[in-house]
Amino acid sequence: MSEEFLWAGQDEAARSDAMMTRSTRENFPVALRMLPAGRRRHLMAVYGFARITDDIGDEAPLAERPRMLDELEADVVRLNGGQPQLPVIRALEPTVRELGVPIQPFLDLIAANRQDQIVARYQTFEELLGYCKLSANPIGRIVLHVFGAYSPARAELSDRVCTALQLAEHWQDVAEDYRAGRIYLPAEDLGRFGVGEADLAAAAAAAPLRELMAFETQRARRLLDDGAPLVGTLRGMSRMAVGGYVAGGRAALASIVAVGYDVLAAQAVPAKRRLAAELLATVVTGR
Repeated sequence: MSEEFLWAGQDEAARSDAMMTRSTRENFPVALRMLPAGRRRHLMAVYGFARITDDIGDEAPLAERPRMLDELEADVVRLNGGQPQLPVIRALEPTVRELGVPIQPFLDLIAANRQDQIVARYQTFEELLGYCKLSANPIGRIVLHVFGAYSPARAELSDRVCTALQLAEHWQDVAEDYRAGRIYLPAEDLGRFGVGEADLAAAAAAAPLRELMAFETQRARRLLDDGAPLVGTLRGMSRMAVGGYVAGGRAALASIVAVGYDVLAAQAVPAKRRLAAELLATVVTGR
């Protein structure tokens, strides 16, 4: 996987197609499809970095992951006046230097993947929120910088949206994550609802797990709704793009409801019609 961090040697169109093909279930690319070329190039560079970072953390040989993450981090640091060597980091140079995007959010994403190598369980919801602060919130802050819309107030709203999106993804992928050895459902919540880890290996969710998933889904929805007024502070394509993130999260959470909160027996996939309806409502109302 140190094959120049994937996508090396591909032209921009091929790289873009590869990323889109890999991302049909992710919220980030929902907005990419509706942007003009200039903005899309910057966000594709950001998405490429996030995708590579996750691939190293999830798919590279276990023994190689720390070294590869170190290599990636060192190259990100070179964006501050140095000469990055990796294609995925060189692609970020215009975004960082022309738009003034800070490098800390990129370093936080790497830190989240380091955490994934040593933490496979979360005891409390607060611990999980701490993980989301590294794994999800940096993306929203970068996006605000790309649109020239960053402010502390917007960043706070964005953090809520991004955390909710991360939670929605975790709740969709409970079975997949368990097979990979990870449980993002907080241990305190498992205990509260009488769900054991072994219950996550079942072919279908028993009533206590479905009740737990309803609780977690509603908690994520409240976070998303709290952050959604961010859309109303934006105009033009940035409003459409951020509205796409919010709509994607709402559609993802609705898909969990649609399968009766049984995330073991069925794959919770957002319906395209629901996504379109959520996007229209979010952009029109600004929340």
